[in-house]
Amino acid sequence: MSKKRITIPVFIAAILAAIVMTFQITAIAITTSLSNAEVRTVTAPREQTESQSQPDTKTDVESSTFIEKVTQKLTELDSEFRKLYIGEIDDEALINSILEGYIYGTGDDFAEYYDEDSYRLLMDDLSGEGEGIGISIIYNSDYQCIEILNIFPNSAAADSGLRVGDLIVAVGEEKEQVSEIGYYVAISKLRGRSGTQAVFTVARGENRTELVDFSITRAPFVEVNVYSRVYSLDDSIGVIKVTGFDSMTPSQFKAAVEGITRKGCDKLILDMRGNPGGELMSIVNVLDYVLPQGPIIRIYDADDNLVGQYDSDASHLEMPMVVLVDHSTASAAELFTAALRDYDMATVVGTTTYGKGCMQTTRELESGGAVSVTYRMFKPPFSESYHKIGIVPDIEVELDEALADKSLFKITDEEDNQLKAAAEAFGSR
Repeated sequence: MSKKRITIPVFIAAILAAIVMTFQITAIAITTSLSNAEVRTVTAPREQTESQSQPDTKTDVESSTFIEKVTQKLTELDSEFRKLYIGEIDDEALINSILEGYIYGTGDDFAEYYDEDSYRLLMDDLSGEGEGIGISIIYNSDYQCIEILNIFPNSAAADSGLRVGDLIVAVGEEKEQVSEIGYYVAISKLRGRSGTQAVFTVARGENRTELVDFSITRAPFVEVNVYSRVYSLDDSIGVIKVTGFDSMTPSQFKAAVEGITRKGCDKLILDMRGNPGGELMSIVNVLDYVLPQGPIIRIYDADDNLVGQYDSDASHLEMPMVVLVDHSTASAAELFTAALRDYDMATVVGTTTYGKGCMQTTRELESGGAVSVTYRMFKPPFSESYHKIGIVPDIEVELDEALADKSLFKITDEEDNQLKAAAEAFGSR
């Protein structure tokens, strides 16, 4: 990476762009197939009031005073540090680190600064579309490598010969071992723009002794967030697992429900375990399909004033339903859970959810990248906020300890005690 010096005034201008801003009310989500530990953001519809259309003089003055203080302190610190430091400074990396430090210092747990590359990935995730080979993956701790969970339809990987269950053990022309360079570094080497080559080696077969080299030309793909199947222990029950809410989720969810009913299922388990949330209009459209006429989500400002609401029409899903949740069920996935409970349409089974009931808005910065800021709270259709509390299930069931280190995708129906409890819950309604 080239190292270039950036003057303090230019740096201060970058900070100022991140602080003094107007809200761009778009739906931005943090989505990834690579981790289920992130909490995705939900944002609100555009709200225009007379007070919002006027300049906020108090805020402008406070910001100006803050920038003056930062400029003075940072100029002095930077000057002394550069005089004394014996190493080289990567100014671009330093600026990104200071901006990230600013976000940390605000105390906003869900705020985020994105450099240009991470912002591009964010926008790709929001659209439900991306560029790459088109697979979803997890970390395989047994072999310390990357395991392929799913291959997206019509993706570069679809006709490549890759198989679900293949283990990616090495990446790049030099065949760097995933176990040596680490999971996330290996992932970064698999990613890339359309038209470029992803080179890697997979292990498969008995004892994973068969090694196969791949060189796949990256291309656009549509991410799959909804998976459906017939429950193996009771073919009257359909299981629909939703891993996140992006722009493609509503159509995938509807298709999954229709496909399950065509197979003869008359009951649904909606598995929201590990679902970190997603984009506002995605969850609104999914719930509009599921719920009868009435409110979907209520949106509040910092003073607990109702400033927005989305409503469902009269058409709705008429099937017995159970929602399965865990500690990683968050944000939009919690709204889904609470909304079905509010309308008495489903029993909730599992463990207490994460507890995120706030919204973020994301603003693109003129200097490059973007900043995401918490600016609204939201509540389910009728019940109170679950923010920092979580949703306590109607039937509490912890996942068996023996399964604690196993991916949910790899737990069989026979092993999954939470899924069994969800199936048994139909008899309690």
